[in-house]
Amino acid sequence: MQSAITSRRLFALFFICAVMTSAAMAAAGQPAAPQRSPADTVREFYKAMREKRFRDAWALSIYQPAVEGLTQEEWNELLPDFEKTALAVTQKVPANLQITNEVVSGDTAVVTIKIKDADEKEELQQATLIKMPGGWILGDAESQAMVKKAGKKFFFTARIDAHHNEVKDMLTRITLAQVVHSQQNGGLYGDMAALVRAGLVPKDIETPDSTGYRFRINVSPDRKSWFAAAEPAEYGKSGKFSYYLDSAGVRSGDVGGKPLPTTVPKN
Repeated sequence: MQSAITSRRLFALFFICAVMTSAAMAAAGQPAAPQRSPADTVREFYKAMREKRFRDAWALSIYQPAVEGLTQEEWNELLPDFEKTALAVTQKVPANLQITNEVVSGDTAVVTIKIKDADEKEELQQATLIKMPGGWILGDAESQAMVKKAGKKFFFTARIDAHHNEVKDMLTRITLAQVVHSQQNGGLYGDMAALVRAGLVPKDIETPDSTGYRFRINVSPDRKSWFAAAEPAEYGKSGKFSYYLDSAGVRSGDVGGKPLPTTVPKN
């Protein structure tokens, strides 16, 4: 509640300052600087992301309330996530951004841009914008309300949710990898090193650097059975749920970052 109140006060102060500045310029006979169009806002957002000017980028989006209250330590902690986002932008959005259409309807707008898909083929993507007193920003009103409510916790919570989804995907990949390994090795399963060597799972599974989780793959002495587990490298920061995978499926639960007991019901 306190962070939401602070965000509203900051926004109100920003709006008052903007009005006073415009009035002063008008009184002095100087025209106010024109607001960016929705298309120009999209261009500047992606340009700032490409140049890793993250504060400038977030200021052009609904995510401004999620960063305005961050301490320097918190900003530094989130910086690797922002850089991953910038890398994704670099891979999908060309430097010479092409905008094919702009449709404005009252205080909302939709800008259509060309991006590259996973196969390097061009495809169209629509960016939604809403109009605020300070100009157009990327995002929609519903998401903006959610970000405002979360405040500076937003990116931290989003990172945990993303890691949880990535762990589930990785466990599915491990299951498929074991099926392939068994078929290729006379019904015998492989440990993590064997699956990595065979190219069946990515090498970054060996450390929590990119996933935020520590994975374990245990194979029985006769290599005819196995189970996998994953726990957050930093409980509460990189994740909250612990996971266990065996022939019965995936189980997960919040046990304070410890290995998950096998008796936890399947979610």
